[in-house]
Amino acid sequence: MAEKTVDVVDGLIRTTVENLGYEIVDIEFVKKYGQMNLTVFIDIPRGVTLDDCEVVHNAVNPILDEADPIKDAYVLNISSPGLDRPFKKQRDYERNYGREVEVKLYAPHMGKKVYEGILKEKAEHTITIETAGRELKLEMTKVALVRPLVKFE
Repeated sequence: MAEKTVDVVDGLIRTTVENLGYEIVDIEFVKKYGQMNLTVFIDIPRGVTLDDCEVVHNAVNPILDEADPIKDAYVLNISSPGLDRPFKKQRDYERNYGREVEVKLYAPHMGKKVYEGILKEKAEHTITIETAGRELKLEMTKVALVRPLVKFE
């Protein structure tokens, strides 16, 4: 079975991106606006700026041009993951323990489909949040989305 494009790209650029001090949090290769887009989402503890995106773009573009893992035309984008990016990997959960999150469910649980609370734990099959002064454990098969809770004041 052929390796997925995003896995090939990850293998080609991960070391370079990490040596620059950034973390790759996700890679997408999807069709948008009538053309293929390769988007590399990076993060750094202080937050990602436009200058950071430019630095990473300038570092990985020549690597991708040389290796040519994508034979068709595409647009390379380097992006911040955004404030409310849904959690996809265990590391996303771990870095947000003790922080407020929003959990959306596929179907209501105890009369609600959306919960807000403090992320306590993400185990293999469950997520635990503290909400309304008590711990709530939810099966991951029932969870549609978990993301940081962003409040604007």
